Amino acid sequence: MKSLAIFAALAAFAASPAAAALKAGDAAPDFVAKGFQAGKPLTFSLAAARKKGPVVLYFFPAADTKGCNLEAKMFADAMPQFAAAGATVIGVTAGNLDKLQKISADTDKCSGKFPVAGDPGAQVARRYDAILPMKPDWSDRTSYVISRDGKIVHAYSKADPTEHVSQTLTAVKAIQRGR
Repeated sequence: MKSLAIFAALAAFAASPAAAALKAGDAAPDFVAKGFQAGKPLTFSLAAARKKGPVVLYFFPAADTKGCNLEAKMFADAMPQFAAAGATVIGVTAGNLDKLQKISADTDKCSGKFPVAGDPGAQVARRYDAILPMKPDWSDRTSYVISRDGKIVHAYSKADPTEHVSQTLTAVKAIQRGR
């Protein structure tokens, strides 16, 4: 009976959105990270990306896993909408870093449409309080929209990968409309 209650509590916790520590109006910590786009190495700079427009920074637990692949595919499919709104998208993970180059080019995942960056030791994720509680060296599933001036305009944390694209795209479009 006790284990059933613990399981129910854990299931409820996992099913509900977690509160991202950084909130709208907070300063987004700048970072530089090595990663890949379309299988090619790159260095991503948040400060440089912000000069072009809003940035969607999404953390995901581990490269080449079911939920992360689904989320990457959803972001790839929505890239024309993000681009039309002037937004840059970057995926960052601290898990399965050896698989980043492959998924960056895979047509069933990122399709080369946006960069994915590694976060060894979850250093960037820690600054954004996007740490997976059960694996503190891995990032969790948290998405941020960051304005040109470096402020968080939207934060969304939920283990389910299916709403991160719609959440961030809505926020980016609101920036585009001037709200």
